[in-house]
Amino acid sequence: MHIRTKTIDGQRLRVGIRPGAAHLPPLIVFNGIGASLELVEPFVSALPEREVVTFDVPGSGASPASLVPYRFPGLARLAGSLLDELGYRRPIDALGVSWGGALAQTFAFAFPERCRKLVLASTSPGVLMVPGRPSVLTKLISPRRYVDPDFLQNFGGEIYGGAFRSDPDLLRRHGDAMWAPSSRGYFFQLLAAAGWTSLPWLRLLRQPTLVMHGSDDPIVPLINAKILSALIRRAELHVVNDGHMFLVSKAEEVAPVVHRFLEEKEYSEEAK
Repeated sequence: MHIRTKTIDGQRLRVGIRPGAAHLPPLIVFNGIGASLELVEPFVSALPEREVVTFDVPGSGASPASLVPYRFPGLARLAGSLLDELGYRRPIDALGVSWGGALAQTFAFAFPERCRKLVLASTSPGVLMVPGRPSVLTKLISPRRYVDPDFLQNFGGEIYGGAFRSDPDLLRRHGDAMWAPSSRGYFFQLLAAAGWTSLPWLRLLRQPTLVMHGSDDPIVPLINAKILSALIRRAELHVVNDGHMFLVSKAEEVAPVVHRFLEEKEYSEEAK
């Protein structure tokens, strides 16, 4: 990806752009909590042809933390302003991972004219979700997995599930790609999600939506993906035999699934 820095509405953002075919709608990727854009590079590299835009949320990667807290609608507006600054005027596609899936849902709802298709990976409808394992959720309250390699090696499999349970080298490579978020930035990201839910307006989303989820996800149980796909009127569900981080561990397998979905002319099934 080509890396640049943009100042949007007073907020400095580190932005990554992977060039692609001019005739295809670009894809914006919203990353998980505390994650820098490096963590989506395996998936982006495996996704053919399409131009991809992603950015470090304030307080993650090389984007400095904001001075004041924010909510998902504010971040969705920030993303829209970034797209304007970068010159993306036509409708684009959006993909959100985990925490970023909540941001992607908010973006699609707030800017339906800008979002053509939606991909939701390892995510949920928010505070009213079916919760993950308490022993895992308590480990997510702090960003320790980003700053302590031993902690990641010892508990990464329990946190992420799937291939991370049995592949120490995968955990090591994942840790090497991480940038530690700032404490304030991580707290503000937790705060953005506090009390948020998309359940009241999920049926109002009009974008064709691909809901992707791992069968062994300790953070966000699979039932949440089934809820999303049942309530979003033009949604389809794709279950991956892996854990929470399948976009990293099975990038070569899932990128073609996303590519085919984005290439489809129209979701053919009648609205639910």
